[in-house]
Amino acid sequence: MNGKTYLDEISHSRYDFRYDEDGYFKVDQGLNEDIILEISREKNDPEWMREFRLRSLEQYHRLSVPDWGPDISGLNIDNIVTYVRPKNAGMTPKWSDVPSEIRETFERLGIPQAERESLAGVGAQYDSELVYHNVREEVAAQGVIYTDLESALHGPCAEMIRTHFMHLVPSTDHKFAALHGAVWSGGSFVYVPRGVSVEIPLQSYFRLNAPGAGQFEHTLIIVDEGASLHFIEGCSAPKYNVANLHAGCVELYVEKNAHLRYSTIENWSKNMYNLNTKRAIVREGGVMEWVSGSFGSHVSYLYPTTILAGAKAQMNYTGITFAGAGQNLDTGMKVIHSAPDTASVIHAKSISKSGGISTYRSAVTVNPGAAGSKSTANCESLMLDSDSRSDTIPVMDIRTADADIGHEARIGRISSEAIFYLMSRGLSEEEARTRIVSGFADSVSKELPLEYAVEMNNLIRLEMKGTIG
Repeated sequence: MNGKTYLDEISHSRYDFRYDEDGYFKVDQGLNEDIILEISREKNDPEWMREFRLRSLEQYHRLSVPDWGPDISGLNIDNIVTYVRPKNAGMTPKWSDVPSEIRETFERLGIPQAERESLAGVGAQYDSELVYHNVREEVAAQGVIYTDLESALHGPCAEMIRTHFMHLVPSTDHKFAALHGAVWSGGSFVYVPRGVSVEIPLQSYFRLNAPGAGQFEHTLIIVDEGASLHFIEGCSAPKYNVANLHAGCVELYVEKNAHLRYSTIENWSKNMYNLNTKRAIVREGGVMEWVSGSFGSHVSYLYPTTILAGAKAQMNYTGITFAGAGQNLDTGMKVIHSAPDTASVIHAKSISKSGGISTYRSAVTVNPGAAGSKSTANCESLMLDSDSRSDTIPVMDIRTADADIGHEARIGRISSEAIFYLMSRGLSEEEARTRIVSGFADSVSKELPLEYAVEMNNLIRLEMKGTIG
């Protein structure tokens, strides 16, 4: 099979399909108090959450749009629908009870198959609502709680959620955190009890189907002392000729000697403004791992943040970003060393082609009480043509003399000698370039479970299709 034939067999249709929205419930476009109260009624919020939404709305109006990153002037919140409820959709633990067109969406994305073969539990969100949530009986028997956040708000975990919800990411943090606090809907809640190890991953998948809409899911995970978990997040949307917005929020609590790996494969459509916020706090001896692959959106602002709050806490970040035509992806990470003998390792890669702009932006802070801390960062960028751009903007704020900090950055292009060598072995030029890019991304894909590594490699092949010269 030659390279071109193989590439032709990989189709965008797995992600770029949509369904009619007849009978769906939507709030009006824009953002005002009446819309917030309508969303709150739809979600059956407890009183404290309704008040939280209204305070967040006030903060949203007070805060300014960021002026230091990519241009987001094409995003007009007055044209965004902040809540869409699919017809006949209610949260269910049975795939057979999910409305047929929504079930078909997730079947085409491979979610039910992945659940059967390799996952301990799955949550599936369609537009603004969770439509499916389930966890294996043997995992639930360990005391693991994995459910939609709104159900948890009214159950035995209600007080736990109240004391953790938007405490790591307060709505005063930035304008789009405030927006999230006002209109959030959907998302997952996970609690792993002390000493429990969840041996196979949990996954949430977020699908935005509605044109001109926003998705604002909230993921809250608490991994208690000595426990461990691998959580996978997947995202996709069909392409429209109007702006869509994703402003979700992820809050991760890693307690003493606990371990959490959070893996993300994003394939948002290229009309999406991805303004997501992710933050973790790690207590004594805990380990936080981020694995991230970002392949979509028109503009991204995304910087997972880790606060190393306990002695000997650790963080590892491995990520890759692929920016093609019309994309400006401003991504990276932040780590704050706030306790002694903490350690962080950052390995970031970016690829840009066809005029795409990829920016790696990082901040490493070592506070005065974090003596003996170590941090090392390695950033590599690959540009596939002369029209593309790649920038690295690292910031290091070191407030103790007793620290070991290093940063290395490399920017380059595909070697013509390497292409010639692969072509001499029978590959087409297109396939030769694709193989080189896949190899460049290998450090990320090898950190993912097999089926997600395959998906990431297929996304690379889709992005590389037709890339010659």
